[in-house]
Amino acid sequence: MGTVLLIDDEEKLRGLLSRIIKLEGYTVLEASNLKTALKLADKEVIDIVLCDVKLPDGSGVDFVSTLKSRYPFLEIILLTAYGNIADGVQAMKNGAFDYITKGDDNDRIIPLLTKALEKVQLQKRVIQLEQKVNKQYGFENILGTAPPIQDAILLARKVAPTEATVLLLGETGSGKEVFAQAIHTGSKRANNAFMALNCSAFSKELLESELFGHKAGAFTSANKDKRGLIEEAHQGTLFLDEIGEMPVELQAKLLRVLETGEFIKVGDTKSTKINVRIIAATNRNLEMEVKKGKFREDLFYRLNVFTITLPALRERKKDIPVLANHFLEVFSKKTNQHIEGMDKSFMDRLLAHEWKGNIRELKNVMERAVILSDGGMLTLINLPLELQTIQSKNISLSAFDLASVEKLHIQRILNHTNGNKTETARLLNIGLTTLYRKIEEYNIT
Repeated sequence: MGTVLLIDDEEKLRGLLSRIIKLEGYTVLEASNLKTALKLADKEVIDIVLCDVKLPDGSGVDFVSTLKSRYPFLEIILLTAYGNIADGVQAMKNGAFDYITKGDDNDRIIPLLTKALEKVQLQKRVIQLEQKVNKQYGFENILGTAPPIQDAILLARKVAPTEATVLLLGETGSGKEVFAQAIHTGSKRANNAFMALNCSAFSKELLESELFGHKAGAFTSANKDKRGLIEEAHQGTLFLDEIGEMPVELQAKLLRVLETGEFIKVGDTKSTKINVRIIAATNRNLEMEVKKGKFREDLFYRLNVFTITLPALRERKKDIPVLANHFLEVFSKKTNQHIEGMDKSFMDRLLAHEWKGNIRELKNVMERAVILSDGGMLTLINLPLELQTIQSKNISLSAFDLASVEKLHIQRILNHTNGNKTETARLLNIGLTTLYRKIEEYNIT
């Protein structure tokens, strides 16, 4: 149950109410004046305040404002011996949960406490969920201490509380959507929708319908009205990934949204007003696209209000162990495996790789390694062949003799099949006798 702070200068009445409330399972704290009550509120975790209106050092009606300003999720029920409408109205304006008359409404006290506690607990659950969302999608979710990523995070934190349009630049897989989500979570729009759309995933016609929506009958398969993502994101944030792939014709419609806050659905004749923040991302050089005539110059300048460039993973290699350990933990839980960690040879190859697919590529490599693991430590044989055979960026594949590559590959497949030599021979597309000969030749255990 919750904790109730009971404030009343009549000691006998306070004691009686305290015993009644305690019998319902509540913890009760007592105060005879507002000064003592405020000290208790600052010291203890209180859910509900049951307060007399007239006290030696002030008015309970005014005290509601004081408490609510400090503890917005605390609920306050006022008690008065002489109820009047003006006080009741002001109490509710100040944030009181209810205002009742002593004696006449005694039977309402316990039910009111129950309802007030339900509201408090609901508010606490909402806060917990918000904290969980912030942890999952906020800036705390962006891993890395290398200066390039920290610089990008600093810029994103600064722009998040504003209404500015943001353009995220960076290679594929560098975390642009993660940044967009964090900017949304750190904004005043955090409690509203975050909608994401990959502009390269649709044809022009489908992209227009997905983005702006359509009216019934706008085209053959349009059987009913459809809200587009831009409308779904009203009061929230719309993330447009791969904006450089958007057809020029649709760029004009997006420009209108940015300039006027209005758009026209496919097949409609009137404008729809919208309040949405746009975050766009691309791996293209939009200035070059403008020169080629593939991207509107006016739209580029509207999007380029605040630009953040995300570093490639090869530019922040000191973060690879942190990211790899994070993905190891995630996929170990997902596959219900206990994996002790990664050995030095495994980590050395991760650090040596160029990671053209960036964080997304590292994530895929770690998921695959966990799936192929038999427990214990992740080793070279859990990596894809191209990572197994490159020690550093200065050593090419030709520096390894074919026998070494073949030995590693056979060992990896044997691991995958849990030592089943018949299955291994089948996967390698060689005879079982050949496999046994190579196992003996390479001294594979």
